[in-house]
Order: sequence, then structure tokens, then C-alpha cells
Amino acid sequence: MLPLAFLGVFFAWPVVAIVGLGLDEGGVLPVLTDPRTRDLVGFTVAQAAAATALALLTGMPVAFLLARCRVRGTGVVRAAVMVPFVLPTVVVGLAFRALWPDGGVLPIVLANAFFNVAVVARTVGGLWARVDRRAEDAARALGASRLRAFAAVTLPALAPAVGSAASVVFLFCATSFGVVLVLGGARHRTLETEIYLRTVELFDLSGAAALSLLQFTAVVAVLVVGGVARRRREGALSLRVEPPRRPTGGEWAVVAAAWLVVAALLAPVVGLVVRSLSGPDGWSLAGYAALAGTGERGTLAVTGLDAALNSLRAATDATLVALLVGVVSAVVLVGLRRRGSWFAEVLDTALMLPLGVSAVTVGFGYLVTMDALPGDFRTSPLLVPLAQALVVTPLVVRVVLPVLRAVDERLRQAAAALGASPWRVWREVDLPLASRALVAAAGFGFVVALGEFGATSFLARPDAPTLPVVIARLMSRPGGLNSQMAYAACALLMVVTTAAVLGIERLRVPSGGEF
Repeated sequence: MLPLAFLGVFFAWPVVAIVGLGLDEGGVLPVLTDPRTRDLVGFTVAQAAAATALALLTGMPVAFLLARCRVRGTGVVRAAVMVPFVLPTVVVGLAFRALWPDGGVLPIVLANAFFNVAVVARTVGGLWARVDRRAEDAARALGASRLRAFAAVTLPALAPAVGSAASVVFLFCATSFGVVLVLGGARHRTLETEIYLRTVELFDLSGAAALSLLQFTAVVAVLVVGGVARRRREGALSLRVEPPRRPTGGEWAVVAAAWLVVAALLAPVVGLVVRSLSGPDGWSLAGYAALAGTGERGTLAVTGLDAALNSLRAATDATLVALLVGVVSAVVLVGLRRRGSWFAEVLDTALMLPLGVSAVTVGFGYLVTMDALPGDFRTSPLLVPLAQALVVTPLVVRVVLPVLRAVDERLRQAAAALGASPWRVWREVDLPLASRALVAAAGFGFVVALGEFGATSFLARPDAPTLPVVIARLMSRPGGLNSQMAYAACALLMVVTTAAVLGIERLRVPSGGEF
């Protein structure tokens, strides 16, 4: 009941309310048949497809390196590809804006691919490490080249993981908000940014509702495809883990390609750091020092340090809520799947929906509905953490679920036979075995909540903004000091994110989950 109540009150109710409000005003059908809507859908799908293809192309060599190779620096590669995935979207947008000041389609595609290389590397690598080498070795012994052996033997075995990764990456790219907002501006808009424009600036609720319905339908379809691919991949994960070995021959070229991908991922990060230390007269720490103030000509209502504290408080609250709901959801899913219940797939898909529904729709729905709860949640400081927890909960589930599923059922049965209650079985058996995954999920969820921008940009009060909201506000105002402050705040967020990822890597459980 807990995950259903959480999704019902803080996700389904606000979304249904805002869509219903738009439908009541009419005008949905004209929006759906408008040629401009077709252009929006076309650009959204095209940039997402291009970014997905690029993420797959660059992520496969990294997956090979992580799954099959015993070389120095593998841990560095694993951490380096994970950092972009948890960076705040506004930080990535500014990092690419430092390289492409005018923005455009190419930086949007590159930035979305930059985010999602980790998804491909982790998802495909998790299965690749369990694919039996002997079939490929047999093909090579029969005269097949390395490329033909890969195409005829290895790639079909990896197809479930590739399909699962592609569906998740496409979903993330199609619903990308901060990147498109920073790099696309008014020239290039996706469904997500158009929903924001119609809701916040034009107050066109019927148009926003129509686009939200269209986006929601597409998201459900992608999640169903991803769920089918994920089930096939989870079935394949019963294979034994192949020990990594030192690359030979042409495999070194793939390893070199993987390191080139890592270098390319580091380029925007280095560019952002350099930009944060650059002033009109050369190197300068003026941007960092100015975070103690409110920006040029009082741009901000609070200081940058106050915004950072707001971010830490909101991310901590969101992580606690997401851990509670996510762990309970994972326990429920494990139990339902052991009993072969059809409801397990329904609940799993429902838990993933918040990742694909417009954050603006959810945020505006909060403002429409939350006054009906005791205490009027619209003015509660918990509003932002609850919105962030919606995004973090699916990621917590994806981290914890494979570990809980891997716990030997015989251990639970033995504890129960000795008289342990279900709660004690969980405390004495499941919790110790899953503790590393729980801590990793907490760190992962914290950095994602810390950088959440979509819903937070809509819900944060002017007197209590988070750091990503402050960064966007600084970049939208003129003044060299404001720009320096924005890049300095981005660099600080990046340092915190990198430290968290390194800690998560030390706790990583090789369970075959996405992360």
C-alpha cells in the first residue's frame, strides 16, 4: 500500500488534475492536429534517436572494457562514465554552452548522449560479463574474424541488454529539460520545454494538457518495450560470470576507443572548470567569492551559499523519502515475482513513470491539488523534496531490486523455520546482505536530487531556491559576475557529484542491475 499511496497522492493525482483541467478548457484536438505539434514531435524524436544512437555507439566500447578486460584504470573508467549521468542537467547544459556559446542541435544531441553513456556501459556491460566466451572462441576457431564473431555470436546474446539500454536512453533524451532549455533556447524546443512554455509563460493549459497526454502515451509505450527487454536480460543474468582477461590483438583497439570516449566525456567537464576560473582579466576566483553574495545588482533573493544549504536540505529529505518508498517497493516486487503475480510488472512500470512524465506537469499539478491536503502543502517546505523523491525513487528501486532478488531464498526459509518473524528475517538476512546496495542507492539518490532542475524550477519559492535554480537565474541575467557565479556554482556541484560517485563505486555490488 505504501508505494501505491505515494504514487497515487504525489504523482497520479496531480497529473490527472492538471490534464483534466486542460481538457475541461477544450482545445486539445486542435493542438494535436496543429502542424507545429508535428514539428515538435519530430524534433523531439529525432534528437532523442540521434542521441540514443550516439550513446550506444560510444557506450559499447566502454561496456567491453568494463566487462571483459583486465587492465589498469578500469575503476577510473567506471567512475568517469558515471559522473555525467548524475550531474545536474543545468550543469551539463552550461558545460556544453562553454564549448558552443550559441547552442544548437548538435550540442543538444551531444549533451544528451554525454548523459547516457553510463546507462549503456552499465546495462550492456552487466550482461556482457556473463556471456559465455566459448561460443565466440568456437566461431574464431572456425575461421570467423573478430568482427564477424561479434556480429554473429556476441551481439545477438547482448540484444536484450542493448534493447533495454536503448529504451531507457531514448526516454531520458526525449524528456530532457534542462539541456534543451539551456542549449536550445527559443529556436529548438521539445515536447518537454514546450509544455513548460505553455504552462508557465502562456498559461495555455489545454495546449499543455494535450502535449502531456501525447508525451505520457509515448512514455508508457517506451517503458513497456524497456520492460520486455529488461525481463529478457534478467533471464540471461543467470549465466556464470566470465572472469576478465588481458586484451589481445584487435581488442586493444576497442580498449583505446573506450579511453577516447572517457577523454571526450571529460572535455566538457574540464571546460566548465576552466570557465569558472576565468575572469575578464585572466584567472580569477571572483565567481566563487561572489557566491557569498546575491550577484550583480542583487540578481538573487538569497546568497549562493544559502541556496546551496537549501539544496542540501531538500536533497536529504528527498533521499530519505525515496529510500523508504523505494526499498519497500523493491521488497514488494521481489515477493510478487516469486509468486508469479502479474501485478509485479504493473507496479514496476508504474514506479518508472515519473521519470518520463513532464516535471512541469507534475509541478503545476502540485499547485492545483496540494491545498486539499492538511496544512496546505503548496506552502510546505516538503513540496520540493517530494517532487525530487518522485524522480529518485525509480533509481533506488533499480539499484536495490537486483540485490534483493539475488538473496538465496533458502536463507529466509531457514530463518523462518527457526522461528524468526518476517520482520526479523528481513532485519537479520536481507538487510545485512543488501546494506552496501542501500548505502549506494542513498548516495546515488542524493546526488540526483541535489541536481534536480525540472520540477524544482517550478516549485521552489523565490526566498528558498536550490542551487540549480540559482544557476539558471544567474545565466538568464546580464552581467559578467553573474556568469562567473553560475559557472562557479556548477563547478561546486560537480565536485560534490564526483565525490559521491567515487564513494558509490567503493560500495558497488556487481549484481547485474542497471547501476
